[in-house]
Amino acid sequence: MTIRLATVFIMIAFVSACSTAPVARAPENDLGLLWVKYAAEYKSIATQVYKQAELALPDFVANKGWSALPWQHDVEHLPPAIIFDVDETVVSNVDFQLTFERPFDNWKLDHWTRSRPSDPIPGFADFALAAREAGVALFFVTNRPCETVDGIVDPCPQEKSTLDDIIEAGIETDRDHVMLAYEREDWGKEKLVRRRHIAKTHRVIMLVGDDLGDFIPCVREKPAGPCSEAATAASRERLRQKHAKYWGHGWYILPNPMHGSWTTVL
Repeated sequence: MTIRLATVFIMIAFVSACSTAPVARAPENDLGLLWVKYAAEYKSIATQVYKQAELALPDFVANKGWSALPWQHDVEHLPPAIIFDVDETVVSNVDFQLTFERPFDNWKLDHWTRSRPSDPIPGFADFALAAREAGVALFFVTNRPCETVDGIVDPCPQEKSTLDDIIEAGIETDRDHVMLAYEREDWGKEKLVRRRHIAKTHRVIMLVGDDLGDFIPCVREKPAGPCSEAATAASRERLRQKHAKYWGHGWYILPNPMHGSWTTVL
């Protein structure tokens, strides 16, 4: 057999092996994932965001007319509250992003969160404890879906795993303060509906998240009710500029280069 022919056979065998390999995991050279996982800069930014929020906390509690929701008015009689996102705001799922087999589905994330301790975002627990000591209610609005799972009696086991994540991150909470997508008939992926629900009983003094949708509605390429139009990169930028006065003043956003609504308009 000639060297050239042997080389051809080796290449064919290699291609065949690749074609039967398992679904690819996250690329090891994905700098966004690696930055969140390993960079001291990421952890420093997260800590900085929460410290900035904590410094502003006393003024927002004392100012009875203040709300971080542009459309919430006549709030002087309402007790204060903060709304947090969960993933990449309270807990990090970077290890899941690095290791799960594509394609993504909600079951994989739910199984992962139920099978291991949470990985808290730096600064979250200290800030949340300070807010609670100041008499502020803490709500957690997440787009983890409330769905049945084969073999589990609980009709919404994702709520239990989410509660566990928050508690493991350092803050006690309960089901009344954790709101999942589809937990109620009108609670879809658009978080505006759940923010409105909280605003009926509380003055929302801060929003904390990692995605534009944690602050502003209608920012996804595929709209969810009550939104009816597809977002674009340009429309998202207009919304960001329209609400410029809130960034760092009632609205506190953490970096997330891994996933989010921004990926839907690329």
